Amino acid sequence: MSLTVGSKAPAFTLPSQPGTPVDVGALIGKEKLVLLFIPLAFSPVCTVEMCHFRDAWQQWSTLGCKVFAVSVDSPFTVAKFRELERIPFPVLSDFNKDVARQYGALHEDLMGLKGVAKRSAFVVDAKGTVKYAWVSEDPRVQVDFAAIEAAVKGC
Repeated sequence: MSLTVGSKAPAFTLPSQPGTPVDVGALIGKEKLVLLFIPLAFSPVCTVEMCHFRDAWQQWSTLGCKVFAVSVDSPFTVAKFRELERIPFPVLSDFNKDVARQYGALHEDLMGLKGVAKRSAFVVDAKGTVKYAWVSEDPRVQVDFAAIEAAVKGC
């Protein structure tokens, strides 16, 4: 079951590249956060999503929030994806699928692939409370960028 609005956001630490952990949990309850779960790096819809945030980064950076993407790909893959697409925020590897499972954002089976993140977006306020939660069963459905922005502005 997915996290819902009003839930406390679970803390987590995941690598952004091999040997480089990012402690998102240290920010929960202190900063506004946007957490974007993406099914697979380099897939078409994920690339469009990350590039949208990249291309509108000036706008996002003025909202006073930290943005993180989470993928079940390896730390090597997410680091290369971030580098090649010039993504200005961390893309984290949830290779063991623990965080996607905690957030209720995991397909146990997606087209024969076991344990793929569901395309999801969560906005967490500076108190650590989920203010926006959206989880799609269909990986081809894009996040609602305007709804995420409105949720961040409402925090």
